[in-house]
Amino acid sequence: MEIKYLGHASFLIKTKTAKIVTDPYDSSIGLKFPKVEAEIVTLSHHHYDHDRANLVGGNFIVFDMPGEYERLGVKISGFLTYHDKNKGKERGENILFKIESEGIALLHCGDLGDVPDDDFLEEVGDIDVLLVPVGGFYTIGPDEAVELIKKIEPSIVIPMHFNHPKLKQENFGKLFSLDDFLKKMGVQPQAPLPKLSIKKDELRDEMKVVVLSF
Repeated sequence: MEIKYLGHASFLIKTKTAKIVTDPYDSSIGLKFPKVEAEIVTLSHHHYDHDRANLVGGNFIVFDMPGEYERLGVKISGFLTYHDKNKGKERGENILFKIESEGIALLHCGDLGDVPDDDFLEEVGDIDVLLVPVGGFYTIGPDEAVELIKKIEPSIVIPMHFNHPKLKQENFGKLFSLDDFLKKMGVQPQAPLPKLSIKKDELRDEMKVVVLSF
């Protein structure tokens, strides 16, 4: 499995059988959405910075609801959560998507607004790779992200949805930075990788944080 960060909460995930894009965003956020093709697109919720499937190329199917799906050898499970701490009354619902292929289980958290309880996470099951928002304000922030990571215990954590100078600051200026999260994790700032390639037998028990460039 290969993971490339497209910015904000969007990733290109390549398996041996399919290309998956998560949460494609409108370029009005300040980042230009790159040219990319996929067979599968997941949308955690329908806000303009997460649901621009029309910007993705190729012949793809969209998943934007809870449920269990299978496409091109990839199993996708959607779990209902909320975009805020008030059961969605402020910002609506949010879908966590668990993507399983090649023996690897990846969880994309979308705009998760609150840390799920243990019973919910038991239903989600074991996770090898966690794509987690860390910016706060619209989502969980650094403290809550650390709490979630301790509950899930993935092998690899990839932070997303944090403040960045390229983002439109009038909309995203209240988000915490990537360094704020790394500090909470006790991880030194690191040079971002252009992509991450993972094999099941290379996963280790000791968790690591991987920062990807975009």
